[in-house]
Amino acid sequence: MKWAKWQTSKVIRGQSMIVALLTVLCTIASASAATFDGKYPIRVGATVGMVADIVREVAGDRAEVTNIIGSGVDPHVYSPTRSDVAVLLKSDIIFYSGLLLEGQMSDVLVKISRKRPVYAVTELLKADYLLQDKQTGHHDPHVWMDVGGWIKAVDVVVEAMAGFDPPNAELYHRNAKTYQALLHRLDDYARQAIASIPENQRVLVTAHDAFNYMGRAYGIEVKGIQGISTESEAGLKDINRLVDLLVTRRIPAVFVETSVSDKNVKALIEGAAARGHRVTIGGNLFSDAMGSPGTYEGSYVGMIDHNATLISRALGGQAPAGGMQGKLAETK
Repeated sequence: MKWAKWQTSKVIRGQSMIVALLTVLCTIASASAATFDGKYPIRVGATVGMVADIVREVAGDRAEVTNIIGSGVDPHVYSPTRSDVAVLLKSDIIFYSGLLLEGQMSDVLVKISRKRPVYAVTELLKADYLLQDKQTGHHDPHVWMDVGGWIKAVDVVVEAMAGFDPPNAELYHRNAKTYQALLHRLDDYARQAIASIPENQRVLVTAHDAFNYMGRAYGIEVKGIQGISTESEAGLKDINRLVDLLVTRRIPAVFVETSVSDKNVKALIEGAAARGHRVTIGGNLFSDAMGSPGTYEGSYVGMIDHNATLISRALGGQAPAGGMQGKLAETK
């Protein structure tokens, strides 16, 4: 208990130091930084890979995008470092996901917004679209799992970039239109792939509730062991409840996530086996972070293509092994 309190106070002290440093640096920074100086490439800071990917597609070679929270890193519990703060302060414009996904970066982003244009890419989403977590009362931040919803994030980026750099507004809008056409194709593919799963097996069991927007958009029941934030803890009742579901519905597979521990998922498999039902790990899903940089799965399109294809094939659907574009590196 004492160790836990010490760890908590250590984190708080570390965050206080970051905020204090940020206050000093922001005071030093010029107020004119909110106005583009006409030098290319534009320096863009982005919190998570899904956001950075939109900016790269929209801005092309007009921007140099720095992605702060990399692949395989859980943004729910990520604490910004001094180097992260330095990256943000050097950026001409900043984009983040919002809806408390980057909870521990909130203070940093608020302070920087006084000197730099800062945009949440989810800001155009209406309240009746957003899902809410019953336990916390907060909005579910995992909007990118519904491609139709994430398309609206592109609108935020293109309008922000066009307003910041008017001479290239036409280019940004043209790039955004091309990218959104690809996302519409991806949206259709995900819907068709999930629909090919036998209805009684159309249940997605994962480590935490990152897939509820996907479930609503594409018609698959979603069950997460933890809540929408990985900071929540799964109890024995949660495990037993899901074991009952797996056994009763004869669900063939459960899934682990690249940015979340697989401990609880393995407990489900063991629990089902003890009751005579064999459950396999269907594969690794990308939830809060994309794949490795430079890979197809390291793009937003590749991330969703991978997830939809893997889920479909593991649960008895008919998606092609190579996914929508035949580019997937590995699916069962």
